[in-house]
Amino acid sequence: QVQLVESGGGLVQAGGSLRLSCAASGSIYSINAMRWYRQAPGKQRELVAAITSGGSTNYIDAVKGRFTITRDNAQNTVYLQMNSQKPEDAAIYFCDGDIRVSANYEYDYWGQGTQVTVSS
Repeated sequence: QVQLVESGGGLVQAGGSLRLSCAASGSIYSINAMRWYRQAPGKQRELVAAITSGGSTNYIDAVKGRFTITRDNAQNTVYLQMNSQKPEDAAIYFCDGDIRVSANYEYDYWGQGTQVTVSS
């Protein structure tokens, strides 16, 4: 059993910054790719950023230059640093990870999400 728990959400002013964390725990053999998604009310879930086990990153155009995804493998944690926040960044942010629970089995796990509200 593996759990992903997001934290760091809250209220931030437009133009401000916030850092989200996602900590994985449980029977973890290794963690491969990790991703951050977000979903605003009435909107479809969208991928925001991704990071491979080797540290390669990808971002959607809407957040390039403003958001940074990083990981701390020793702590089984992935972060999303969000700078220059805009009202349209408001959403529930979810982390998603490809996690190996043994040498031969890998599954996709999701956290419960953390709310980010941006005031204008």
